[in-house]
Amino acid sequence: MNIGEVATRAGLPAKTIRYYEEVGLIRPRRDPNGYRAFSDADLHRLAFLGRARGLGFSIEDCRTLLSLYDDPGRAAADVRRIAAVHLEQIDARIAALQGMRATLSELVSSCAGDNRPDCPILRDLARTDPPDGAPSPLSPAARPR
Repeated sequence: MNIGEVATRAGLPAKTIRYYEEVGLIRPRRDPNGYRAFSDADLHRLAFLGRARGLGFSIEDCRTLLSLYDDPGRAAADVRRIAAVHLEQIDARIAALQGMRATLSELVSSCAGDNRPDCPILRDLARTDPPDGAPSPLSPAARPR
């Protein structure tokens, strides 16, 4: 298969496939004319990479997962450990996004949105207090319960 065909079948852009080759995740053979010639095994690896990247695994995690996939003596515990660490990272990102959402929601609620020039959203964005990790005075975490 040429790169266009394998890209269509794997559901990946040709540019991504070239990048995966550049970083050593795939190694398609080359025809005498220099064109890449992808095998069914290459297509399978690309589908694997597409799924792993779709789940947010890093390139290095993908490299490790492919290595484990290719190793018949692999331990499922190694695969699980990589996935569990990634899941923790996703949970941390979700928590950070939820915090941002709560703060932004509070800011939107505090803004009248009328023709007055005073805007609490801009005022909050322009704050100069040091980023010491303390929540914004408008953030839900700073409000009394």
